Amino acid sequence: MTEPDQKPKILLIEDDPDGRRSVTEALFESGYDVVPADCGQKGVEIFGKQAFDAVLSDIKLPDIDGIQVLRQIRKSEPEMPVLLMTAYGTITAAVEALKAGAYDYILKPLDLTDLQAKIAHAIETQRLRRQVVSLKQELFARPIIARSKEMLAVLNQVKMVAPTQANVLILGESGTGKELIARALHALSSHPEGAFIAVNCGAFAESLLESELFGHEKGAFTGATQIRLGAFERAHGGSLFLDEVGLSSPHVQSRLLRVLEEREIMRVGGSKPITFDVRIIAASNRDLDELVTEKKFRHDLLYRLKVITIQIPPLRERPDDIRPLAEYFIARTCKENGKYIEAIDPDFYAVLEKHPWPGNARELRNIVESAVILANSPKLTAADIRLLVPTRSELALRLRNESGRGELQSEASQGQNYLPADSKQTKHTLAEIEREVMLNALQRHKGSRTLAAQELDISTRTIQRKIRDYNLPF
Repeated sequence: MTEPDQKPKILLIEDDPDGRRSVTEALFESGYDVVPADCGQKGVEIFGKQAFDAVLSDIKLPDIDGIQVLRQIRKSEPEMPVLLMTAYGTITAAVEALKAGAYDYILKPLDLTDLQAKIAHAIETQRLRRQVVSLKQELFARPIIARSKEMLAVLNQVKMVAPTQANVLILGESGTGKELIARALHALSSHPEGAFIAVNCGAFAESLLESELFGHEKGAFTGATQIRLGAFERAHGGSLFLDEVGLSSPHVQSRLLRVLEEREIMRVGGSKPITFDVRIIAASNRDLDELVTEKKFRHDLLYRLKVITIQIPPLRERPDDIRPLAEYFIARTCKENGKYIEAIDPDFYAVLEKHPWPGNARELRNIVESAVILANSPKLTAADIRLLVPTRSELALRLRNESGRGELQSEASQGQNYLPADSKQTKHTLAEIEREVMLNALQRHKGSRTLAAQELDISTRTIQRKIRDYNLPF
């Protein structure tokens, strides 16, 4: 694979000197580096020593033929695009070449313009394939920390389910990492190059959620000055993640059911059905069967969504993950904030492992981040851990509650504090910690309210208000 700033490299296997020279010149003029070989075996040897983006080989060669070259190359690198050339163009030869895995089949005498176009297409295809592999690795390498047998079982289930087209329902408490699992399902799916669109169904009023999901036509309602594509359209060819689907209204649930049954949507104010190809991944922190019993969720919609169910256990049920998660958050916080931690006292981890973590991994992240940022020395100890008193669970829920599902009065205004594990340590108010977290999120995203809100799982409205409340420089 060539580096981003290098020209794409082509291996050309051609025994005819004149043909080899003319093809080399044509490809060079098109911006490619060309490595020539005058026989098949030499070409295979060169391929084993250098990185290429495509191979162009004659079928008729003095030693092994182009089909054998193709098979040997694909044995070592199955996704390498190999284009075969021949002056003996028969249907039988073309079928044999394509069956063997040739990317394309080109007749001689060559049309150099056509050849250049086919090479360009092969290079782009290879680039996209490599991008997909890189995307899979990047997304799946994100902080899905799994040392416990419980989370390893979840990840094994993800690997099994991801390549299918089945709708998936992810269940788990707030902060357990449902969106990370959804992104892993997308990254390992058969369409990872497609879009991954996430919609928090609890963050919108009913009318706004309809527009967000299904889009609207110009003039559909006051303020609709132009056509808006909904999430289903934007996710076409990819995955749509419906977070907190249990909080959607009965009307939206009814529309979702119809959409999933008919595989087409109607924009708000529209009259023309629009088909889509989208894999649905839904998530909820509430038991949807319980909501069905309470008549707050449609049972027929639940059946559509839960073809496959993935249950993420809470952090308190997988204590083996606490320390590796904390180590990851310490390293990330140091990198993002220019902090330096040279040692961690065993009692630091001991306190973390005893805590019930009602806010799960998100709460752990916040506590560890604040410990690193506010540490007075390069060694972390139990005294650096500040837990919210008296209601620890409010730490994970507070901002999300403020972000559209009922405002809670600020604990900071009520005088609540983060108390260190060592109660002799100076107290830090929730407001101080919250300000630091907000400031760091905005700095990481260069002032983007939208990206900071997504990271913190709150609304942009809340971000805007906190910027004013804390007089942040954005």
